[in-house]
Amino acid sequence: MRYLYSCPLRWSDMDAFGHVNNVVFVRYLEEARIDFMRRLAPGGGSPSFKGGSVVARHEIDYLRPLVHRHAPVTVELWVTRISAASLTVGYEVKDEDALYARASTVVVPFDFAEGRPRRLSAEEKGILKEYLDDASRQEGTVAV
Repeated sequence: MRYLYSCPLRWSDMDAFGHVNNVVFVRYLEEARIDFMRRLAPGGGSPSFKGGSVVARHEIDYLRPLVHRHAPVTVELWVTRISAASLTVGYEVKDEDALYARASTVVVPFDFAEGRPRRLSAEEKGILKEYLDDASRQEGTVAV
């Protein structure tokens, strides 16, 4: 399953050439990832996805320029890898007509009170597996 995030374009996102600046794409990914993680958090007092996380790695391929316009872009997001203490998120930034960027982010759950990374809980892994893409399932990149 994939998660879809509708991301508005802002006037300030443009660079001097009238394109959305390359750094802004990382902000779009962040907005989608935060929205995704917040929606995953179960209710009922569960501690899953309530703590913080840090980004360990970003990788992005810019495929074509994105020109500022009033219509939002869609950030499609899914999980490509789950390990004991991290997850990797895949993304596509696109609209109906074009694919503008492909990216991935390694996210590490972090306990800010303790000042250190933490392991993913069994509940978190179970929820994340719902968003694991088919290719990752077939390649066996789920390390639990």
